Amino acid sequence: MKKITLALGAAALSLSAASHAHFQLMYTPDSQLEKPETLDMKLVFGHPMENGHVMDMAKPEAVSVTFKGKQTDLLTKLKQVKWTGPDNQADAFKLDYKIRRNGDYIFSMVPAPYYEGGEDIYIQQITKRYINKGGLPTSWEEPLGLKTEIVPKNKPYQVLAGSTFTGQLLSEGKPAAGVECEIEFLNTDVDLNKNAFAKGTHRDTPASAIVAITDDNGMFTFGVPKAGKWGFACLGSGPDKEFNGKELSQDAVLWIEASDL
Repeated sequence: MKKITLALGAAALSLSAASHAHFQLMYTPDSQLEKPETLDMKLVFGHPMENGHVMDMAKPEAVSVTFKGKQTDLLTKLKQVKWTGPDNQADAFKLDYKIRRNGDYIFSMVPAPYYEGGEDIYIQQITKRYINKGGLPTSWEEPLGLKTEIVPKNKPYQVLAGSTFTGQLLSEGKPAAGVECEIEFLNTDVDLNKNAFAKGTHRDTPASAIVAITDDNGMFTFGVPKAGKWGFACLGSGPDKEFNGKELSQDAVLWIEASDL
């Protein structure tokens, strides 16, 4: 099938015929806080752009927050919940975490591999989400040392709609070149009290997947057209390629928030 490729900064933005992707979410309503607050973060595995079915999550292998270089294990703080999608329910998790001091809080999760029967593969999306308090930047540009991760080159909680976002993909700490990174936005409302997505979507989804390709230095740049929460999933970028005797796609996922000027 013919692929159309458009130059976009340091990356190529390609429109392929792939269906909209699975995406691991670490959802909170706001990425910038002005005063101390207890986050109600929801960990959900679903299809945020098309608002499709949600998938069952097993207990993650690791969940942590890093603040000013200190990492805190949060795995024991997880609580399992039922998450309601537009047409089904699935196992998900919630995390309550008190934000007190000013600075950058980098939340990361290593989920248990998920078996995708339609493709006969496992998927493991190592995911990061950034929260800032007080407008004081501290360590948002620092890698965490995960097996694979996207390191932001713009503040991931302060991207302006109509500007660009650049990330660097790392695998075992080294730049990963030539990797496809699927891009989606959260396209529905979220009810934190009911642990549910709304039934509808805010806008029509693109006809095909949005994909950026990392360059020789693992970099990609994407022009962010609208305000909202945008996710990047760089597929198969991790070093682990097999699980339970089947292919494993170990992906790096990053969520950013874009706002209008």
